[in-house]
Amino acid sequence: MADGNVSVITEFVLLGLTEPDLNIVLFVLFLLIYVITVVGNIWIIAIILVSAQLHSPKYFFLCQLAFLDFCYSSVFIPKMLANYMAGQRVISYWGYLLQYSFVSMFLTTECFLLSAMAYDRYLAICRPLHYQGLMTLTFCVYLVTASYLLGCANSLTHLSNLLSLSFCGSKVIDHYFCDIPLLFQLSCSNTHHNEALFIVLSAATSVTTFLIVISSYLGILTTVLKMQSTTGRYKAFSTCASHLTVVTLFYGTMIFAYLGTGSSYPQDRAKIPSVFYTLLLPTLNFLIYSVRNREAKEAMKRIIRRKIFLQGI
Repeated sequence: MADGNVSVITEFVLLGLTEPDLNIVLFVLFLLIYVITVVGNIWIIAIILVSAQLHSPKYFFLCQLAFLDFCYSSVFIPKMLANYMAGQRVISYWGYLLQYSFVSMFLTTECFLLSAMAYDRYLAICRPLHYQGLMTLTFCVYLVTASYLLGCANSLTHLSNLLSLSFCGSKVIDHYFCDIPLLFQLSCSNTHHNEALFIVLSAATSVTTFLIVISSYLGILTTVLKMQSTTGRYKAFSTCASHLTVVTLFYGTMIFAYLGTGSSYPQDRAKIPSVFYTLLLPTLNFLIYSVRNREAKEAMKRIIRRKIFLQGI
């Protein structure tokens, strides 16, 4: 009977954030956020690629982060905009699984990429004399490739896990994007094994990457406190301030979002941190790295001055 029930549900209804009366307002708001995210992150990638001064491991990782934020936003925001425009909230069964697979892949990849960026800052501050020899371009490519491979492996594992579930009851999901804990609640299969696997994989990814970040920053803090020069301390902290801000926002919102997926927690409140890490964080990453980063701002000014100069000739 379970096998026959799989074909019963061919689509899901995503209730979204609010009542349909606000569709136009939300469409304009999310369109603005998406345009800023896309243009901002593509702009960062372009600046890093064309500026020889930014061809370093730090900006190589930042370029990858901008690309991930661009892809991550493009997974579900265009679908949201299309639904608001058409006045509908439907997503197909396979569309739901595909959307979640990409969200899971990009989120997991970003977790490992942020930990790689933390390790990069650790080597730059704690082992400056060996930094160039340790953090080579080849090693950076290995770290990024490993992040993507782990993200793909995690996503494919979740996808195969979801394909074993049957859906034969309600198809209404009180959310605005595809999230796996809510899918477990709709399944008419026994989901204990699936939920256990989800928790194990999520915990393994989160704990592993979080420990790498924490240990890297503990090493940085120890090194900085040993510095005699106040200027040296400030310079050391300023080089990792943007990354530390991004990591804090990323892990903080993720923790709050998934602590609020239990059935006893009001779903309307659970959507709030989800909005932050799915819609706003990719935009904030761009703003944090462009506003707080002096080298990036100088590169932007040089490109703008060069363009104005060429136009004046």
